[in-house]
Amino acid sequence: MPEGDTVWRAAHHLHEALAGSVLTATEFRVPRYATTDLSGEVLREVVPRGKHLLMRTDAWTIHSHLKMEGSWHLYRPATVRRGGRGLRRPAHTVRAIVSTDAWVAVGFSLGIVEVLRREDEDTVVGHLGPDVLDPDFDRGLALANLARDPAAPIFVALHDQRNLAGFGNEFVNEMLFLSAVEPHTPVGEADLGRIVDRGVKLIRLNRDRIERSFTGSLRAGELHWVFGRTDRPCLRCGTTVREDALGRVATQQRRVYWCPNCQRDTRV
Repeated sequence: MPEGDTVWRAAHHLHEALAGSVLTATEFRVPRYATTDLSGEVLREVVPRGKHLLMRTDAWTIHSHLKMEGSWHLYRPATVRRGGRGLRRPAHTVRAIVSTDAWVAVGFSLGIVEVLRREDEDTVVGHLGPDVLDPDFDRGLALANLARDPAAPIFVALHDQRNLAGFGNEFVNEMLFLSAVEPHTPVGEADLGRIVDRGVKLIRLNRDRIERSFTGSLRAGELHWVFGRTDRPCLRCGTTVREDALGRVATQQRRVYWCPNCQRDTRV
């Protein structure tokens, strides 16, 4: 599933291909932007912001969010001119097309796609906490944001993009395991610095590869310590991995996985 590392990698590849080029055509298959045409604009940069992706010209920003199934692919123009027969995903899932002379970027199944004035970017990403993949990641601010709600379960707080941006469910489950922290532990009882440092290291190690590994192994069935391993033995101690759902409200619940032995519940 797309998390901050996926968006970082997508932005990196799109920037390499498109930055500095004149847009020859744009197409947004969203009713509100169906007639928007940015052709003639120079695409200056493509940058990630947590799980959001921003394509910037001097005056405009194309804002997209991959949500659960979205992706951006790059094609040579001839591929798209053949009626989309060379696309790697179904044509009916295309939500945005951004073209230059050399490349065509196609956004599939994007959860959000919109075109904003550059000065209005903060209306869509201004609420986000520090980006964990930003070279200038503000660790102090991230820790302060997390500490604002000491009673919140640490699992929930790490998911909240307003605290720090980029971690999704795989990373949160795995970084808590590696930090030996039970997911229901209140924020105020957790070593926030240790957990965040472990998570930042994990996501930076994984950002350059498509298949994530949290164990150091790339063998099938050995990529995760606990994520997705419900009722299977913990790879470290053999204890059966447990699963639950946890979130601030029912609509925000995520699947939580932990080893009761390696991640002892300090509340009891």
